[in-house]
Amino acid sequence: MVKETAYYELLGVSPTCSQDDLKKAYRKLALKYHPDKNPNEGERFKAISQAYEVLANEEKRRLYDMGGEKAIKEGGMASATSPMDIFDMFFGMGRSKRDHGPRKGKDMHFALSVTLEELYNGSTRKLRVSRKEICEGCKGSGTRAPGISPEHVLLVMELACKFVECQGNGEKIAAKDRCKKCTGTKVIKNSTLLEVHIDKGMIDGQKIVFSGEADQDPSYEQPGDIIVILEQKDHEVFKRSNGTNLVMSMKINLTEALCGFQKTITTLDSRTLLITSYPGEVIKHGTIKFIAGEGMPTYRNPFEKGKLIINFTVDFPDKIDSAIIPKLEQLLPERPIQDIPMNDVEEVNLHDYTMHDEERSRHNHREAYDAYEEDGDMNHGPGVQCATH
Repeated sequence: MVKETAYYELLGVSPTCSQDDLKKAYRKLALKYHPDKNPNEGERFKAISQAYEVLANEEKRRLYDMGGEKAIKEGGMASATSPMDIFDMFFGMGRSKRDHGPRKGKDMHFALSVTLEELYNGSTRKLRVSRKEICEGCKGSGTRAPGISPEHVLLVMELACKFVECQGNGEKIAAKDRCKKCTGTKVIKNSTLLEVHIDKGMIDGQKIVFSGEADQDPSYEQPGDIIVILEQKDHEVFKRSNGTNLVMSMKINLTEALCGFQKTITTLDSRTLLITSYPGEVIKHGTIKFIAGEGMPTYRNPFEKGKLIINFTVDFPDKIDSAIIPKLEQLLPERPIQDIPMNDVEEVNLHDYTMHDEERSRHNHREAYDAYEEDGDMNHGPGVQCATH
């Protein structure tokens, strides 16, 4: 008589099944719960593989039928093969590309807000992150002393210990045997201080990777990575364009636009640039000019810089004293002579126009139209249908 049937139930077969039945059941379940297809079912895949390894071996199966999982352990035949190796041996294939190399834990992502000055000049920032580290007291075993083995439990959907006793890792450690430092969890929470080196020319959204610095977990061969994602703050003067160009706006008055000017620009590395518009050169509203080599440095080639692009806006005066208009007319180009017909001419007024006025006008027209439609519906009865012949 079979003492335990949990392994058989996990594979969905009866205790009297044949080896062919075992193979068919394992093939179906292993393909269904393989981490490549179901990343969240890694523990179930592990349990299925371990159950198959025991039942597929005649001696292990005999021991299991007689005394259950306890007999397997006491007989020194507990599984020492990884679930992936069992899968590979069964299907006669190597691991997928994703599984080449050591099994890694999950990556951890952190956002780091940086200024445009830091991306221009380069910077080093310190970032403190909290992570799990393998307990030094038990070296990741979870037990209070070497030689104490945790009890392996089968992970099935209905098993309550998945969330309480075994924490979903398929092992249960008796309270008296747990490591006092980590209380059997195998890891402790700690914080580490990272030095984040921001190189000149890095961009918004760029990732800086700290390999193997994420949470440690004894069930994985190596930790995942800590990935720091740069988030650029807005700058009050400059905007970045096409990676290496900087764009800024510069307001000048009408005199400067017509007669020339000198202006200074403070760069992101605190230098002062002097630009000149010489007399006779007219800067129109919307004129765009650039300074070569004063944009952002190129990532990994910081001595090569983009352009500093300047968009000029001319600030016209709101009004001019009528007393000086004759003097202006003498200085400025003559007005073109407009041929105005003597008859059929209507003189109209100009008004200031804004988009707000336009939206308000449309709103008023819409309300008036809706009111008219409602009034029409109330005062008119049903229409008379035309007769057909």
